[in-house]
Amino acid sequence: MENINCDPLPFGSEDLQMSESLRIELRRHLADLKEKYLQRGWGTRMGWGTRPAVIVIDLANYWLRNSVATGSTLDSVVEATVSVLDAARRAGCPILFTTLDWDPAFPETPQNRKLKWDVSDDGEGDLFELDDRLNRQPDEMIIRKRFASAFKGTALSEILASLDIDTLVVCGVSTSHCVYATCRDAVDSMRVIVPEEAVGERCEVMHTVNLLDMDIDIADVTPLEEVLAQLAAL
Repeated sequence: MENINCDPLPFGSEDLQMSESLRIELRRHLADLKEKYLQRGWGTRMGWGTRPAVIVIDLANYWLRNSVATGSTLDSVVEATVSVLDAARRAGCPILFTTLDWDPAFPETPQNRKLKWDVSDDGEGDLFELDDRLNRQPDEMIIRKRFASAFKGTALSEILASLDIDTLVVCGVSTSHCVYATCRDAVDSMRVIVPEEAVGERCEVMHTVNLLDMDIDIADVTPLEEVLAQLAAL
């Protein structure tokens, strides 16, 4: 088995990180699992098509501010995403963003009972606005969604179809929830690429396990530099 990188993740919530010994054992175990899945024919590469777009999932203030209960330190994810956006803009690729379509009058779903929304400190009214570092341009659409997947209850599928998109590069948060759900829905009709350093979340275990799950079944989890090189080649 190849050498395992056991460095701590550069993002997340400090109280939701693994001990060093657990991190080492988990990453070794997951690397072994990946090899066994590959031997079974799972986890091969779907590769890139000819018409990619980039979608950035939920890099809004609500998930990036430590002052909010659901927020965590995600600067490295934002920075990696910015590098993807810069490359995509140079290549002329369509870019879309998502954020929560927050409306306290919206009927509560059973899933909403699993999370207590903390919007009490929204003094500036900008909790669900995109992080300024993303430098969203006027021709880059914002998809406001009510559910984890960027496809559910939105026109995203129709928008991508109208643009003839065959490859979706997915960045943002969180790996185990909204990123995962979006990739799951996307892969039924297009190739899905996840730049490894450009996704993340608050919990190290949830991120690590779900990243492997995506790589085996629904996306090509790809080092950031390879994604940038592919975009540059366009």
